[in-house]
Amino acid sequence: MYLPRLRDLREDSDLTQRQVAEILGIDQRVYSTYETGKRDLPLQHLITLADFYHVTTDYLLGRI
Repeated sequence: MYLPRLRDLREDSDLTQRQVAEILGIDQRVYSTYETGKRDLPLQHLITLADFYHVTTDYLLGRI
Protein backbone atom coordinates (compact mmCIF):
# COMPACT_ATOMS: atom_id res chain seq x y z
CA MET A 1 0.00 0.00 0.00
CA TYR A 2 1.45 3.35 -1.08
CA LEU A 3 1.20 6.02 1.62
CA PRO A 4 2.36 9.33 0.09
CA ARG A 5 1.65 11.19 3.31
CA LEU A 6 4.53 9.37 4.99
CA ARG A 7 7.03 11.16 2.79
CA ASP A 8 5.19 14.48 3.00
CA LEU A 9 5.09 14.41 6.80
CA ARG A 10 8.73 13.37 7.02
CA GLU A 11 9.88 16.12 4.69
CA ASP A 12 7.65 18.72 6.37
CA SER A 13 9.36 17.77 9.64
CA ASP A 14 12.81 18.09 8.03
CA LEU A 15 13.64 14.47 8.86
CA THR A 16 15.62 11.94 6.88
CA GLN A 17 14.45 8.41 6.23
CA ARG A 18 17.23 7.26 8.55
CA GLN A 19 15.89 9.38 11.40
CA VAL A 20 12.36 8.05 11.03
CA ALA A 21 13.67 4.51 10.73
CA GLU A 22 15.50 5.00 14.04
CA ILE A 23 12.24 6.06 15.69
CA LEU A 24 10.69 2.81 14.47
CA GLY A 25 13.75 0.74 15.34
CA ILE A 26 14.24 -0.48 11.77
CA ASP A 27 16.77 -0.11 8.97
CA GLN A 28 16.46 2.89 6.64
CA ARG A 29 16.13 0.57 3.63
CA VAL A 30 13.07 -1.05 5.17
CA TYR A 31 11.52 2.33 5.91
CA SER A 32 12.13 3.35 2.30
CA THR A 33 10.04 0.40 1.13
CA TYR A 34 7.14 1.68 3.25
CA GLU A 35 7.30 5.12 1.63
CA THR A 36 7.40 3.68 -1.88
CA GLY A 37 4.67 1.13 -1.24
CA LYS A 38 6.88 -1.86 -1.93
CA ARG A 39 6.09 -3.21 1.53
CA ASP A 40 3.03 -2.73 3.73
CA LEU A 41 3.51 -0.68 6.86
CA PRO A 42 2.91 -2.86 9.93
CA LEU A 43 0.08 -1.74 12.19
CA GLN A 44 2.39 -0.95 15.10
CA HIS A 45 4.55 1.30 12.91
CA LEU A 46 1.42 3.01 11.59
CA ILE A 47 0.33 3.80 15.14
CA THR A 48 3.82 4.93 16.17
CA LEU A 49 4.08 7.31 13.21
CA ALA A 50 0.57 8.69 13.74
CA ASP A 51 1.48 9.46 17.35
CA PHE A 52 4.85 10.91 16.37
CA TYR A 53 3.38 13.24 13.72
CA HIS A 54 0.26 14.01 15.81
CA VAL A 55 -2.12 12.83 13.10
CA THR A 56 -4.69 10.05 12.92
CA THR A 57 -4.08 6.68 11.36
CA ASP A 58 -6.95 7.49 8.99
CA TYR A 59 -5.00 10.53 7.80
CA LEU A 60 -1.89 8.43 7.15
CA LEU A 61 -4.00 5.90 5.26
CA GLY A 62 -5.54 8.65 3.12
CA ARG A 63 -9.05 8.02 4.45
CA ILE A 64 -9.57 11.68 5.38
